[in-house]
Amino acid sequence: MKNIAINKEVQGKLSPKGVLGDLLDGNERFRNNELQAADYNALVKDTVGGQFPKAVVLSCIDSRVPVEQVFDQTIGDIFVARVARNFENTDILGSLEYSCKVAGSKLILVLGHESCGAVKAACDGVELGNITEMLDNIMPAVKKSSDEVDGETNSSNKEFVAKTVENNVLLTIDRIREKSGILREMEDNGEIEIVGAVYKLSSGKVELV
Repeated sequence: MKNIAINKEVQGKLSPKGVLGDLLDGNERFRNNELQAADYNALVKDTVGGQFPKAVVLSCIDSRVPVEQVFDQTIGDIFVARVARNFENTDILGSLEYSCKVAGSKLILVLGHESCGAVKAACDGVELGNITEMLDNIMPAVKKSSDEVDGETNSSNKEFVAKTVENNVLLTIDRIREKSGILREMEDNGEIEIVGAVYKLSSGKVELV
């Protein structure tokens, strides 16, 4: 049973590749319904004085993707930033920079998911209030997929939606590196890794892209 949170000494010994492997191992436990037991009361008390998460996950807000559970992580283990369609903006970039440069996280994982409603809406050109401007962030992925997938370029084409989900993850990573000199330098120096993955609603599996 996990009852002691990650401390600074433990965090300092972690490597980006090791952290990624740990998250993927946790996902395997999740898929096999073998989540580790945790003493939440003990972890709450142990993290009052500070936090030293090993990773930060940029995920969609989708209720079917409970990030900590999907990776079998608990209190103090990971930062999670959530926004529909898991895209970057100034606030998200600042949060990622804080997670890594200030708090010492070793990994940024951009996590898209199968059958994303926001991606489907962008594929269909939905216009509704502030959702319209939000969906504009997805259009580069939609355009890229339209050059790579045959058939209808709307949400009726499952292959097109899946490719757009994947492209959105990859383009988000590109923009994180482009817009954040701090994170780009940390990655170049081997202090962190920035990787992408897609969560499969149908199986619970996280697949790297």
